[in-house]
Amino acid sequence: MKKDSVACAVITVSDTRTKETDKSGMQIMELLRKDGHHVHTYEIVSDDIKQIKNIVTLAVRDENIEAVLISGGTGIAERDVTIEAVEPLYDKLVPGFGELFRILSFQLDIGSKAILSRASCGVANRRIVFCLPGSTGAVRLAMEKLILPELLHFITELQKDIKNGSSL
Repeated sequence: MKKDSVACAVITVSDTRTKETDKSGMQIMELLRKDGHHVHTYEIVSDDIKQIKNIVTLAVRDENIEAVLISGGTGIAERDVTIEAVEPLYDKLVPGFGELFRILSFQLDIGSKAILSRASCGVANRRIVFCLPGSTGAVRLAMEKLILPELLHFITELQKDIKNGSSL
């Protein structure tokens, strides 16, 4: 049976947004659903390393979640700590995501400001985890150009060893 849907957790990192004002989180969920995927969990967490690490750890340990999409906290300001919280959880870094995201941001969206983005992707507990900037433009770019076209492929690759009886 061919898989055609991915169960996702959407996490927004922000000290100021609420579920009613979180345009980026809403946009991620809308684009996921439009592409046929399931949003299993949606949370907003403060810009705090421990809180971010805790909520992402819960998500990657949840057997019902296959992908985690995080928006916010990827810049260089003092409060931007998403990368510091999430990257230590990675079993494998997927550097191509951040590299391509910055190239596309430079070419199609914000020009040289793209150099400030620390967008990231990795594998944690056989879940794909994406860390995106918090702006709606960045979210749309990442979702439409990188994440949605490859999301099923990511999951297929992460699960193929399990289906073949291998384990890490």
